[in-house]
Amino acid sequence: MTAVVVGAGYTGQRVLDLIPGSLRLSRTELDLDDGDAPAPSLPAEYRMLYTVPPREGVDGDPRLENLVARLDPPPSRFVYISTSGVYGDRGGKRVDESATPTPLTARAKRRVAAETLLSAWCGQRHVDLVILRTPGIYGPGRLGLDRLELGDPVVAEAEAGPGNRIHVDDLAACCVRALDPGTPPGIYNVGDGDYRSATSFAKAVARLAGLEAPPEISRAEAEKVFSATRLSFLRESRVLDTRKMRDVLGFTPRYTNPESGIRASLRAQQPAD
Repeated sequence: MTAVVVGAGYTGQRVLDLIPGSLRLSRTELDLDDGDAPAPSLPAEYRMLYTVPPREGVDGDPRLENLVARLDPPPSRFVYISTSGVYGDRGGKRVDESATPTPLTARAKRRVAAETLLSAWCGQRHVDLVILRTPGIYGPGRLGLDRLELGDPVVAEAEAGPGNRIHVDDLAACCVRALDPGTPPGIYNVGDGDYRSATSFAKAVARLAGLEAPPEISRAEAEKVFSATRLSFLRESRVLDTRKMRDVLGFTPRYTNPESGIRASLRAQQPAD
């Protein structure tokens, strides 16, 4: 059965590379921002992975609405990459998939709307739905090296909350697992199981890349100098419980220690001889 990947970006392209014979449909090819665009040509039987984020500045996810309205026939399985931001601030406490979403940011509210839309659409059409609630994605080109080279500050370790993240190669492999028709449908938290803070992660990147450690400032100072987006992450704290990912989805990340993932990412960024 063909795997159809909608959105061949940072994660989607890696999934395509892992599944021979998969079909790529980009956002621009589908013209997802146009509700009157023609329906895509689809196989008679297929599974779909959707990686396209909702558009900024709108309510809900019109792109996703436009896509599902054109899916004829529907897929047998739909895998959606959501965000762990749907849980909002949990004060550093552990959160599993049974928790009711309490999104605080507009971007997380759009993801909850997308999850709700897909739950209803897939339920009406007997489509298996897998939702992957994903934290920060890091990997080659996404280590924050530019910020470190500029000497941008981080919150002091003593005031930093726990963090959640996943290496892009692990997320891609998790998506492949989720597309497998033998995998139980449902909602899964995704993460590497290492909850070191963003400050600790940035310091590890700097050390392994041979850069100066970033300066540390207080949370009060950060409130004055961080961007609105960066502050929104600072104001939320939680620990993702990923036991269901391991025990039910049957997936264990390769990079459970971020330092090994950072090293692999740095090697991948080096030019070939």
